[in-house]
Amino acid sequence: MPERHFTKATFRFLSQLEANNNRVWFDEHRQDYEDAVRTPALDFIDAMADDIHALSPHFIASAKKVGGSLMRVHRDVRFGRDKRPFKTNIGIQFRHVQGKDVHAPGFYVHLEPEECFLGVGIWHPDGTALGKIRMAIDENATAWKKASRDPVFATDFTLSGDALVNAPRGYAKDHPLLDDLKRKDFIAIMPFNSSLACSEELQPVVVKAFRSSIPFMKFLCHALELPF
Repeated sequence: MPERHFTKATFRFLSQLEANNNRVWFDEHRQDYEDAVRTPALDFIDAMADDIHALSPHFIASAKKVGGSLMRVHRDVRFGRDKRPFKTNIGIQFRHVQGKDVHAPGFYVHLEPEECFLGVGIWHPDGTALGKIRMAIDENATAWKKASRDPVFATDFTLSGDALVNAPRGYAKDHPLLDDLKRKDFIAIMPFNSSLACSEELQPVVVKAFRSSIPFMKFLCHALELPF
């Protein structure tokens, strides 16, 4: 039977962290973070393990506190203007076994008081990976359109992410799939609300949505010469 993992306390803590994003407050409320955020997130990841394996044995659901599917709460403040030390969302990525970070193909769950969504695909691929995906779209246009415009997939997900202003180098400005080739991210997003996140229906909904993305994920993996 599906279980409820996240609660109103989860989102209440994230809202409080948004208002008190500093190390002193977080240290004083570390047990609240463990009880309301990290433990239910790890339990959810563990509950999803068999479902992820059923979607593809090449994607990982790892319920480790560090280095697994749960993204760290500490922000990397070295390169951005925003110096707040903590993320105010829960990020869970079930990524490809050959991927080393968030830029690998993956299935993603995002929980935040003002925004919850599922994501599939690859975010900010490096230049080599981006070139391979564009080449696969150019050479296998029918397969790409079938995967990215599948009616079941399109019911759940919307293609999103950053894109170039102009045609990428090597591709004509009148290419029939120019909008797709201009993409810098190959991700698709499905929004949902916090009520679903706090219900027993979250896991079945996530699994069903991820299943609808299999043709899209297969195309990306094959473009990157990764098994699916």
